[in-house]
Amino acid sequence: MTRYMFGRIAQALLVLWGAYSITYFILYLLPGDPLSIMLSASGLELESLSPEALAQARAYYGLDRGLLEQYLHLLLGALQGDFGQSLTQNRPVTELLAERLPQTLALAGLAILLSLVGGIGLAYLTAYVRWQPLKVALTRLPALGFSVPVFWMGLLLIQVFAFSLGWFPATGSKGFESLVLPAVTLAIPSAAVYAQVLQRGFQGVWREPYIVTAYAKGLSRAQVQARHAFRNAALPILTLVGLQVGNTVSGAILVETIFARNGVGRLTQEAVLRQDIPVVLAVVAISAAAFVVINLIVDLLYPAFDPRIAHTPKVSS
Repeated sequence: MTRYMFGRIAQALLVLWGAYSITYFILYLLPGDPLSIMLSASGLELESLSPEALAQARAYYGLDRGLLEQYLHLLLGALQGDFGQSLTQNRPVTELLAERLPQTLALAGLAILLSLVGGIGLAYLTAYVRWQPLKVALTRLPALGFSVPVFWMGLLLIQVFAFSLGWFPATGSKGFESLVLPAVTLAIPSAAVYAQVLQRGFQGVWREPYIVTAYAKGLSRAQVQARHAFRNAALPILTLVGLQVGNTVSGAILVETIFARNGVGRLTQEAVLRQDIPVVLAVVAISAAAFVVINLIVDLLYPAFDPRIAHTPKVSS
């Protein structure tokens, strides 16, 4: 287990480095000069600066260094928790993230909770129901959930629950009420995936011999489903939770734009449009770190849910 953990940690560090490096070089392949974009956002033109002022500005933002030198400088700073200075907002990137990250964490956390409760609840109900027409209808709901575009779902929820019923605000980041509609919008696709996978899991375990044995012991259908069927059918959900974290982070960019929330999603969108490389790199590093950490936790939790799974070192011949 120790060798396995060290191997997974090494893989996680490699993934983080790869994500950071690839993002850096892709951003530098984009057309346009970051300094020119920054000046345009301030209403200035690159030609309006004197050569001395232009040189000072490039030196201040580290743009006078070579491509590889800038990369190593940013990478070493990131390893120390310093992501540099924003090119467009002239503020430390860590300061910007400290302002925006709580909003996105609250949105992502509530969305993950709602997706798990909704997806598992729907699959559990589908497995328990015996009336065939209702079972068929419940089985087809997940396909509808992840086939509907996220932006369309967000606009529909705004129209119904904000404009028509007035239950929740349409935009903003103040209070729990402003969090509900964005979290539901972000949770629906993940909940649909969880529900579909768990529904198929239930279909498989109901045919297993231990289910027949549980019925023979006199357990009711509810007891068999809760004590035996659910635990084995839910194992794939563990893997999906790790994968859906990445989808939740990427989906937050679109959802925060729709609902005008001041989170990391909108910060990323603005940084990409303005080619604010330090901000984009910091967001990528944090997203990749969250992804690999959660997947590592999921891998370590697997043996607790299924004793048959054991991570043993390979025996050399």
